Amino acid sequence: MAFLSHDISMLRLFETFLENTPQLTLLLYVIVRTNKLEFFQGLGLCTAFLCVTWSLLDYHQSLRSFLQDKYELSLASSIIYFLWNLFLICPRILAVAVFALLWPYGVAVHFPLVWLAMFLWVSLQGTDFMESPGPEQLYRAMVAVILYFSWFNVAQGRTLYRSIIYHGFILVDSTLLSLAWLWCRSPSDGPSYLVPLLSAALPCYLLGLVLRVTYYEWLHPNVRAQQGGSYDEVDANGRTDGPELRSFSVPDPVNRRMQCLAQAQFPISRPAGQRSLNGAAAVESAV
Repeated sequence: MAFLSHDISMLRLFETFLENTPQLTLLLYVIVRTNKLEFFQGLGLCTAFLCVTWSLLDYHQSLRSFLQDKYELSLASSIIYFLWNLFLICPRILAVAVFALLWPYGVAVHFPLVWLAMFLWVSLQGTDFMESPGPEQLYRAMVAVILYFSWFNVAQGRTLYRSIIYHGFILVDSTLLSLAWLWCRSPSDGPSYLVPLLSAALPCYLLGLVLRVTYYEWLHPNVRAQQGGSYDEVDANGRTDGPELRSFSVPDPVNRRMQCLAQAQFPISRPAGQRSLNGAAAVESAV
């Protein structure tokens, strides 16, 4: 059940960024283009943004709960994790939707170019999620789509420099999309509230980065296990000697993909792991 639960969480994440997020971008484009917003449209738009962000939090919690030597996210950690993803995703979707106002077919050129850059970046990091090269390339293609909208780490170790490169690229790309609309628009292109909304997008993105730094510095569960640990979690891939998986009553069959994901996702934090192992030993003795 744990294997299936995590697989469902990952499939839900793929569905979110392959289907729901593009539909959300299209919906925002239509609302801005027509300058008409019904109450239920606005409610659905806000709900869609929350659902996209929730899928990231759900996936992260699902993967973390699979490891026996990892603390689960606290309520405060979950809230900050949710908020910084929300504040980073909203400006990105807004920038793409605004760019499509003047050049609807330009998005059809922009997306493949950015997707190709992300695909090459993921390939250079050497993912090892699937069992054969063909499905592995498909997996990398899926991750590249996620990276078009949101951060998704696929490599082990510290991600400070990779994160700076990614967010710097997305920030510059989104800014160029917004400036292109501001530069080429006419007074009749788009509603009057769109300019203030775009002006608020940059502070929103910067706030998301601040919340992310806050999360990893003070609210990350690893802070409780080892002070000073600045390692990010890998969202997918890799085969390394890592923390042990949670014990189940029936250890076989083993989900190889799940095992690789979990081992690569989180660095070893021995204090927490030792407590978990001691607790498991006590339970086994009691049984």
